[in-house]
Amino acid sequence: MNKSEIIKHLETFPYDRREFWVITGAAMVLYGIKEETADIDLGCSSRMADELEKAGYFYKYTESGNRWFRCGEHIEIFENWLKDTVTEVEGFSTITLKGMVEMKRELGREKDMRDIALIEEFMEDLQANEL
Repeated sequence: MNKSEIIKHLETFPYDRREFWVITGAAMVLYGIKEETADIDLGCSSRMADELEKAGYFYKYTESGNRWFRCGEHIEIFENWLKDTVTEVEGFSTITLKGMVEMKRELGREKDMRDIALIEEFMEDLQANEL
């Protein structure tokens, strides 16, 4: 899924944008770090998680006791999953680069380690361009 496809899905997502934020691979695509990702992962508030549960979306509890939802074939939503804070990217609340690195370190998978290297390189380029 490329940036325009992600934006299209998010623009038609029928929930309050103040209640969710873009995380992981989709966030990397919105920032321009990666060209595409397999799906859209979002973090959400407990209020939105309650709405999703009432709407009948499939969910299960994570190890942390928060809910994980599957919304259609392209969107997964994790209740209260956020490291650091959010910033606006392409008109959507999106995890900060620092938060994304923290999140991916916590996940610790091989693909996350590769993503961390890409994020850190992107951050270095941003700093170099600011000088």
